[in-house]
Amino acid sequence: MRIAVISPFVDRRHGTERAVAELIERLAGNYHDQIDLYAQRVSDIENLMPSDVPAVSSGGISWHPVGQFYGPQLLRFPGWLLLNRRARAQDSRSTGGPPDVIFSPGVNALDADVILVHAVFHRLAELDEARQARSARALHRKLYYAMLCSLEKRIYSDPRVSLAAVSKRTAGQLARYFGRPDATVIPNGVDAAHFSPAAIRPLREAARKSRCCGPEHIVLLLVGNDWRSKGLHVVLGALARAAGLPLYLLVVGQDDEAPFRAEASRLGLGKRLEFCAPREDVRAFYAAADILVAPSLEDSFNLPVLEALACGLPSVVSRNAGVSEWLTHGVDSLLLDDPEDAGELTEALRALAEQQQLGRTLAENGVLTARRFTWDAHASKLRALLETAAEQKKASRG
Repeated sequence: MRIAVISPFVDRRHGTERAVAELIERLAGNYHDQIDLYAQRVSDIENLMPSDVPAVSSGGISWHPVGQFYGPQLLRFPGWLLLNRRARAQDSRSTGGPPDVIFSPGVNALDADVILVHAVFHRLAELDEARQARSARALHRKLYYAMLCSLEKRIYSDPRVSLAAVSKRTAGQLARYFGRPDATVIPNGVDAAHFSPAAIRPLREAARKSRCCGPEHIVLLLVGNDWRSKGLHVVLGALARAAGLPLYLLVVGQDDEAPFRAEASRLGLGKRLEFCAPREDVRAFYAAADILVAPSLEDSFNLPVLEALACGLPSVVSRNAGVSEWLTHGVDSLLLDDPEDAGELTEALRALAEQQQLGRTLAENGVLTARRFTWDAHASKLRALLETAAEQKKASRG
């Protein structure tokens, strides 16, 4: 098939974008599909060809760079919708026709045939409303979420669009908000050869030395953007409660550090906290850590949890994260019933710090659980949806 894939950017430093990278490499490699990737920036993709070298019939990935507007995200995103639609229209005229099917991870195109939903902004907007923050940044965020919610309503409510979700939790939200009980659940995967105890073990010494933590520290790791929704404030509260434990926190992602630094300072945690920018090979962060913390208030999946499990890292996970549907408390992870309860998180961290056998059990079983999720299976299920949508689209054209 010839598949147009629409994503603002694709790399391996961010969760959704990493999933797109894994998917398109397998569609091109395993199924010999022709992938036309429309994105503003791309990195970390194997066998990527420029747009002036078309993907051949034996499969390949051609990147079609899309321009961008500058300014706040409230302006950039509508510009992205306009410019990627225009780029595809121009290519359609020059290549003699449209692609067989259009795929988007989320609301990146008004005319997508198949969409894999990694986040439901209706739910995130509800959480954001509950914060009642008052600032220019908060107002922009509210307006931005309102725009995305409007797009979700228009696009996801259309029965002609085939929907998939990365978890049962997300599928339930698609049914509740948009009347779409028909979404197919397709969980993310993990590369068990790339993310494994054997793969991160040689990285550990250098990874620990490069951080501000010492050998005596129990290093906690939180990975993701939108740190409020990821539960960073809860982790800070737990660190303050567990003052007697040598805990040190690494926060990897992109968000406004200022309010969390202020909170850490107020709690006396300034020397026990370090912010890190995302990097191409995230294994260095898993290698440096002893425990992954993921007390998400809302999370459609939370891919870093799966990667941490694959690396043999004991993980404390919110039941509000989609990945928790496949986890078992006390067997392959510790699950938080109330992710906003800093006391519950503190007790979980204390148990792991004081019960070494518990940590070993979770690590060993976590590796086994993670191996059940593969990108090959993810790509296979998505391709079946793409193939069905392409056939329906062809039939509708007559």
